[in-house]
Amino acid sequence: MSLYQILIITLISLLLVFLPAFGLSKMFEKAGVPSWKAWIPFYNTWVMLDVAQRPKHWFFWQFIPVAGWFVTMGIFIEWVKCFAKFSFWEHALTCLVPFIYFPYVGMDKNTRFIGPAGVKHYQKSTVREWVDAGIFAVVAATLIRTFIFEAYTIPTGSMEKTLLVNDFLFVSKLSYGPRIPNTPLAIPFMHHTIPGTSSRSYTEMIKLPYSRWFASPVKRNDVVVFNFPEGDTVINTPAYQSLVPFYQEARRIGNGDMNIGRQYILNDPDTYPLVIRPVDKRENYIKRCVAIAGDTLEVRGGQVYINSQPGFNPPHSQLPYELETNGQPLDQASMLENFNIDIENPEEFGSMGNNKFMVLLTHEAAEKMKSSGFAKTLTAQLTSKDQVDPRLWGKLTFPNDTLHKWTVDYFGPVWIPAKGATLTITPENYSIYERAIRVYEGNSFEQQNGKFMLNGKETNQYTFKMNYYWMMGDNRHYSQDSRFWGFVPEDHVVGEAWIIWMSMNNGIRWNRLFRSIK
Repeated sequence: MSLYQILIITLISLLLVFLPAFGLSKMFEKAGVPSWKAWIPFYNTWVMLDVAQRPKHWFFWQFIPVAGWFVTMGIFIEWVKCFAKFSFWEHALTCLVPFIYFPYVGMDKNTRFIGPAGVKHYQKSTVREWVDAGIFAVVAATLIRTFIFEAYTIPTGSMEKTLLVNDFLFVSKLSYGPRIPNTPLAIPFMHHTIPGTSSRSYTEMIKLPYSRWFASPVKRNDVVVFNFPEGDTVINTPAYQSLVPFYQEARRIGNGDMNIGRQYILNDPDTYPLVIRPVDKRENYIKRCVAIAGDTLEVRGGQVYINSQPGFNPPHSQLPYELETNGQPLDQASMLENFNIDIENPEEFGSMGNNKFMVLLTHEAAEKMKSSGFAKTLTAQLTSKDQVDPRLWGKLTFPNDTLHKWTVDYFGPVWIPAKGATLTITPENYSIYERAIRVYEGNSFEQQNGKFMLNGKETNQYTFKMNYYWMMGDNRHYSQDSRFWGFVPEDHVVGEAWIIWMSMNNGIRWNRLFRSIK
């Protein structure tokens, strides 16, 4: 845990015991305790334990990171019991809004201090004990999931071999600051859909604007979990969702023309039932941030360049190669040990005949094959624009137009928008930034007769309201990433992939347990 994260946890702990101080001072007066003691963080909880005659060791448990927050809430509950507050809703208010509820209790003329002796006369029913315990567990887990960390499972091979399918991760919400949910009214532990149904697990009766506590920007080369930017509209059937995004399907149906494809889908709601999702309920993706706000990115020959300098190459990033051997037999165990290739996995290895094979290799494995003499020839399989059928332009990569003839291996240059930076809009860059300006930043924006209309006014300038990021998978040829759908806005960022706590593949992968993610 970084010093920054420790400072955030400490600050939250202090706020928990300081924000209710005004109400506590009134309650202390009713209990015959000097009111000034309520204003000293943590000493006030010591006094509450002393007056309520609860175990003093609870005081020290408050200093356990994260878990201590819930100990503090428990102390608050034991305290309000001394004022004859025993109902579930009174305890819920004590935990969730003590800075509002404590002043009410302290200033309510009908509320009196009954002390620990009075508390002993109250006995909870068995049902109430179980209900309280269950609700407390759900609330605690929800708060941890929202503000501290969340479990995440790798579903695809887009980050291989940095992250493997069925790696189980903890994602830190503290790295970039906890994001307040846009849709706070939701069924706990469900993302956007009730399992086994196509029904939403949330309601938009209450919608909150984007905000993030203790915000910190994403750093270049971080492995980041984020909400899929093009997941605002999805075809709500198992065959589509984020597997085949709505915009991708519309372009396919319209043969590159989004408007034709969109209208076709809208006219057939039985086949294409659409769902519009808020930012925090869009599918979670995990990629590496290769470029941050203000950077200029380019991919040349499969190599990422940032601001004209070669970018970081993840040690386990992969590219497909054509391998020609000297005819030696290939042993599965030695290939796995020496080159990290599973020759029984068709996604990693395939025979072309005549001692030639298609292999998926990390940069390290490719260099080892060359230097050891194992490979007679080894050629990276890269796609240049000269190899592309001209009829496919506008259908391959972002920004899906016929002007920018980019491939996954030869892409850009493209500037990544930064908060407060002003862009001069041109016919050449309109398609690159149009969605960010219109959808992500909530403007009316279109091109009419060579002119640009922003919120009903003609202009060729736009100042961005958010930072943006460029995300790419380490498995560079098998990743649906920013090369296909563009920028990731800062309000879509969920957290930083922190640690692998479990990994499964026909059993536990013991060598991956509790491995940090780099």
